[in-house]
Amino acid sequence: MSGSGHTERVLMVGCGSIGQTLLPMLLEHFSGRAQFAVIAADEDGRGFTESLGVTFHCEPLTARNFESIIESLVAPGDLIVNVSVGVESRDLACFCSMREITYVDTSIETWESDVISAGTDYAENSNYVMRESVLALKSELGGSGTAVLDHGANPGLVSHFFKQALIDLAAGQGFRPTPHAKADWARLAQRLDVRLVQIAERDSQRTNEAKDPHEFVNTWSVPGFAFELLQPAELGFGTHERRMPADAGEHASGCRSGIFLHRFGGETQVRSWVPGHGPQQGFLISHDESLSIADYFSLNEPDIGSYRPTVQFAYRPCQAALDSVAEFRSAGYELHPRQRVLGHEIIDGNDDLGVLVCGPSNGPYWLGSRLDIHTARRLVPSCNATSLQVAAGALAAVVWALDNPHRGIVEPDEVDFRVALDVAMPYLGAFEGHRAEWSPLDEPDGRGELDPTDPWQFCNLRCDADQVAWRPIAAAVK
Repeated sequence: MSGSGHTERVLMVGCGSIGQTLLPMLLEHFSGRAQFAVIAADEDGRGFTESLGVTFHCEPLTARNFESIIESLVAPGDLIVNVSVGVESRDLACFCSMREITYVDTSIETWESDVISAGTDYAENSNYVMRESVLALKSELGGSGTAVLDHGANPGLVSHFFKQALIDLAAGQGFRPTPHAKADWARLAQRLDVRLVQIAERDSQRTNEAKDPHEFVNTWSVPGFAFELLQPAELGFGTHERRMPADAGEHASGCRSGIFLHRFGGETQVRSWVPGHGPQQGFLISHDESLSIADYFSLNEPDIGSYRPTVQFAYRPCQAALDSVAEFRSAGYELHPRQRVLGHEIIDGNDDLGVLVCGPSNGPYWLGSRLDIHTARRLVPSCNATSLQVAAGALAAVVWALDNPHRGIVEPDEVDFRVALDVAMPYLGAFEGHRAEWSPLDEPDGRGELDPTDPWQFCNLRCDADQVAWRPIAAAVK
């Protein structure tokens, strides 16, 4: 495994399902070359952590105490990996970067650990707003200590899946590009006429323990998933789009790579496709990769014009989680009194996570990880398939960050995709590319305003399109 960066101490923040998967992977990677400690807000992970010989601290981090606590546990040159919910990424990244402490997390978090309330302001609860605040900090800090944000499976590895998919598609058309800079990658995607990049995921893991009506069951953080369900549906919006949905909102400042809907992600679905299952419908969940990929692959050059793909996350969780979401909605978004992350009780199933790359000259092409629970457990006994994919992305970010110690705040799209895939690949199960003989127009008619001339228009993908008015785009998105 690549990675020669050195650190004396490693502090992991959080010890839920992701942390309990990642910790043994980190211990194996460092192989006695660093001292480890874990800090978490509750005692749930103590037994697991101490069974591995790692010191466990139970103390919730808050905006008021995190600096003094962290300073007592790590020093410049050390590493912090944040896999918690409700510990703010921006504050930790700033703190660490200014002190040359390497920092990695798997999602952009805020100090508000509770699920946001239904009916709150859509724009303010968007990932776009949170990402823009991080980009402002990135500009302010410059090339200080490296802080890689949002680098799990998605966001994270899917950015690298997309770059590899572009290389694959180019090879299929008879040329071998060598893109390096951001603009090189965007020009390659434009040359291939990529119009839609859909992070297409299906979780088919199933359990032998029935779900109680009073519990929310999922294969990863229940509060994290509930938070996402109550964020607005959000997507990167491409320059090929001809119509804007009437319930869309646009941002007046920043990179303007995306739009949001005045609907929760848990109430909005899009048509999708994954290998082994075929056509499916997935929740249009707000994820930072939908915005960062769209931004990274944007062009506005006089000689070749404007270009940006539409980027969206279409997520179909496991059946127990689907049942939980339906109950969550029926209860007016009051979270179940009990919550369970599936682990040892999973008896079968996969997490199929990839990018579905679509355009008239090449698509659709799905590339990604098809990881089954049995393979996952052989690799890391404490995991499920979902947590291992996330942990593989975090490990990849750690390796790259330690080898690149003075890069400031970094998004996944700025990490070397070859390094990331090299580190993660042993944990991803079957890493496969599949051509799909599928189009969202294959679905039955009677769905409102379709555009038969271009399957990859958002109006063709949105499942509730028959209930939405659409307006032609003049200069709405630039």
